[in-house]
Amino acid sequence: MKQSEVFWNASLSEMKRGFVEESENYICLLCGKTTEKGIIYGKDDIFYDAEKFLKKHIEDIHGSVFEFLIDLDKKLTGLTDHQNRLLRLFYEGKSDNDIRQYLGIGSASTIRNHRFVLKEKERQAKLYLTLMELLKEKDKHKPSFIDIHQTARMVDDRYNVTEEEKDEIVMKFFPEGVLAALQSFPPKEKQRLVVLREIAERFIPEKEYEEKEVNQLLSAVYHDNVLLRRYLIEYGLMNRKSDGSKYWRN
Repeated sequence: MKQSEVFWNASLSEMKRGFVEESENYICLLCGKTTEKGIIYGKDDIFYDAEKFLKKHIEDIHGSVFEFLIDLDKKLTGLTDHQNRLLRLFYEGKSDNDIRQYLGIGSASTIRNHRFVLKEKERQAKLYLTLMELLKEKDKHKPSFIDIHQTARMVDDRYNVTEEEKDEIVMKFFPEGVLAALQSFPPKEKQRLVVLREIAERFIPEKEYEEKEVNQLLSAVYHDNVLLRRYLIEYGLMNRKSDGSKYWRN
């Protein structure tokens, strides 16, 4: 199962703690790091079981689950920029008066009104989730859409692609298989998304690549490796250091 599937299929309680438990492993929802049950992990002369080590990983690498989620694209969170700022300040434990002064808002009652609006949003979200869960039990004709990766920089109708459509696109542009060369670069955004996701799978998670290595790997896929590299970054499937010295798969 791909990392994005693990993330979107997680329950609310799993989302809150930042990892899921499987029969033999624990998987970080934020990056896909896996620890194996029964293995003892050491760091800084301290030893941890698999679950505690993954919790330590989330704290050290991601800061907190809240920080990771609040940094996601606003089309994923559904938050406005202002709501995002307020939630960050609430999470930091600032009082309404502190926030009023920090944001230059006229009165504390304005902050309380924002809290009320966010509370209403929470209630609506609970009802919506319940409705969707009930719908799953009755809807016999629902299509299976591809997942949205957490690092997506543009969330729009290009993700309106079913699994069946994805398979058709892959067959069209990789007629000899996904490990073979790309026949042509797709002209449509939906097609590009599907193709680029397949190309990103060729990079090993958590491994850093030099630009030369990235170009060599992409040249085996398509003659214009610079084009592929640019689009992988643009679609949030890969990232790089500001000086371009290191690249990695998101």
